[in-house]
Amino acid sequence: MTAKLERVLSGVQPTGQPTLGNYLGAFRQWRTQQQQYESVFLIVDQHALTVEHQPASLREGTLQMAALLFAVGIDPQRSTVVIQSHVPGHSQLAWLMECTATYGELSRMIQFKDKSKGSAMVRAGLFTYPALMAADILLYQTDLVPVGEDQIQHIELARTVATRFNHAYGEVFTLPRSLIPAVAARVMDLGHPEMKMSKSSADGQGNIYLLDSDDQIRRKIAKAKTDLFNEVQYVEDNPERAGVRNLLEILAALTDREPKEVAADFHRYGDLKEATATAVIEQLSPIRERYQYYLADQAQLESWLAVGRERATRLAASTLERAYDAVGFLPIKEVTLAD
Repeated sequence: MTAKLERVLSGVQPTGQPTLGNYLGAFRQWRTQQQQYESVFLIVDQHALTVEHQPASLREGTLQMAALLFAVGIDPQRSTVVIQSHVPGHSQLAWLMECTATYGELSRMIQFKDKSKGSAMVRAGLFTYPALMAADILLYQTDLVPVGEDQIQHIELARTVATRFNHAYGEVFTLPRSLIPAVAARVMDLGHPEMKMSKSSADGQGNIYLLDSDDQIRRKIAKAKTDLFNEVQYVEDNPERAGVRNLLEILAALTDREPKEVAADFHRYGDLKEATATAVIEQLSPIRERYQYYLADQAQLESWLAVGRERATRLAASTLERAYDAVGFLPIKEVTLAD
């Protein structure tokens, strides 16, 4: 008898341009985790509404993110790729989570404090979106959620509200656990290596985007900040050597080697930059080509998303039925209306 695989939920917003940091820190792990887990990949378009946005850009970005997920190696036959707004259960369960979480728990969320700081208008959705995130996780009876350090607080909140709900109404939800990579690839901005490479960066000049051309990649890495030491060494915890350290860590992550081992291969910064650019291009160029191919075949893309929606809807319906029954909602009785 085949053992049941644990279910993993991974989420990504369809806004901004994904970077090399997103690839090494998330997408590459998602591709390999399909072999070990039952994987659900959620494009969280509803979360994009917590800030000002353009509807046309959101629609375009959602389709582009789907194409990119398939391009990096997410298998639509093996895994479930679904758009959050295509499964109404997310919003339905979110209300139960809002009624289970406390005001204090939501107000202590670090991301709410950071994103609302200095803002003239703070949307209620920004305050309550951790409850929606908890619903995203619990709706699919998720066992594991891949997270970085900045997301652990959200998993803890999901566990807290699930435990409280289960205690009040009976065992409905699986308690999710954080899945933290053994080696977390942290890619820094090429021009400001003290800052993390981010798709929300203001100018983006220090970012390598997954869809950058080969020439753009080479130009950006050629301009990457180094230092005045003129010696390729991997030195940890020295801000003055952050630029070279960043290049070595990128090349090491792409070639599955240790940074100190990589450093021993080079004497000149120019050679290190050239090798790093070549390694980046070797990994990103095929992804860019597959992305363009999938995006051009919108019918196929929408077909894969429809399959994902059906799978996700079945999982969600089971959880939602149990949760609604547990809190005392009257079940729906289906009737057929005469024409």
